[in-house]
Amino acid sequence: MVFKGFSEELFRFLKDLEKNNTVEWFRNNRQRYEEYLVEPSRAYVTEVAPFLNRINPAIRTEPKFNQTLMRLNKDMRFAKGSPYKNYFLIHFGRFKLDSEFFLYFEPNQTDLGIFINNTDGDQLYFKQNYIRYKKEIVEIFNRNKLNNKVYLQQMDNKRPETVLKKFDANKHIEKLGNYKYILIQLTNFTQQKVYSDNLLPLSIETFTKLYPLLCFSYSQIR
Repeated sequence: MVFKGFSEELFRFLKDLEKNNTVEWFRNNRQRYEEYLVEPSRAYVTEVAPFLNRINPAIRTEPKFNQTLMRLNKDMRFAKGSPYKNYFLIHFGRFKLDSEFFLYFEPNQTDLGIFINNTDGDQLYFKQNYIRYKKEIVEIFNRNKLNNKVYLQQMDNKRPETVLKKFDANKHIEKLGNYKYILIQLTNFTQQKVYSDNLLPLSIETFTKLYPLLCFSYSQIR
């Protein structure tokens, strides 16, 4: 399947799911789910994959659930209430809760950017590199003209919370040390951005600019 962009119907489906979050409703609307979320998401992953494979072969790029696509159904052993998430995530990392690139959909919002795991753990190095190389991280933002073109969120409480609507590393670099889970996302990334295949070059350009941050997350620099 060639990626031609996502449809407005994707957001209509998520809005309807938010209002009708039951197994019966989902079963009756599964065709919409497959057509407007799953199929174009797999096509998007397939076309972005060669770029990601070149920059880092360790990044997962298979267009499959539990690899690059997030399942909507919740694990009801640990969740209460509605059986489905009303958001959808395409993500490119090495393992669960890894630092990774992402494309994220909610009923009224979509985001493109990078998730940074700023905790201690096996193969997680951003925290220690951030302490040692703040000046170099600031230079990444300056060199790639990211200042004031991305916004900063944190997810320490599992749900995204906006910290700064316009992040400027020259002024706000210390903010990155305050949170365990960090989101850095494009500002002015509207739903219209996903409606055509122009999303592909935009994604690759964005991931290229943010890739040095992923390197600080993946590599133990001495």
